[in-house]
Amino acid sequence: MRLPASPRALRAIGFDDAPHVRRRGVQVALAGVVCRGTRFEGLLWGHVRKDGWGATERLVQMLRASKYLAQVHLVLLDGIAFGGLNVVDLPALAAAVERPCVAVMRRLPDLPAMEHAIRRLPRPQQRLARLQRAGPIHSRPPFVFQVCGLDPERTHDALVRLTDTGHVPEALRLAHLIGSAVEDGQSRGRA
Repeated sequence: MRLPASPRALRAIGFDDAPHVRRRGVQVALAGVVCRGTRFEGLLWGHVRKDGWGATERLVQMLRASKYLAQVHLVLLDGIAFGGLNVVDLPALAAAVERPCVAVMRRLPDLPAMEHAIRRLPRPQQRLARLQRAGPIHSRPPFVFQVCGLDPERTHDALVRLTDTGHVPEALRLAHLIGSAVEDGQSRGRA
């Protein structure tokens, strides 16, 4: 899928997990916010298992069942894993929904710490393989991201178009705020 050129509107859906208890196996809420540029247009809601294995499949299911997939140009994730270390298979997600998929991070991740944590979970080699398949981590200020289905320069341009203020695209910022408000009664934390 081609991204529309500016000034045409770019639509994205951003997914973030809600705050959750730090116990393996619990259900973790997942908010998906659709934005046209930086303007809110819709919401998806689902769940993944903490430190589970099905985040990719759940995202595909949520997107395919929604009325929004046909409208969005780009799928944004708040990081490469949800609910702790339920790692998303970024290339598989991009192929399944036929859209570029971008894992956006606030800063360069501490990969040795992630690897150490992953080795304490079931199926560590498969989780590490998913991290590898996500491709290189790109730092294009103010964004840090991994992308499948689009080149890094065009991804950076798209992220700029989808960001109102700060360093986080609006769809991800809103997904964070909504998820925390639903789970805790009020929004909290840095979006």
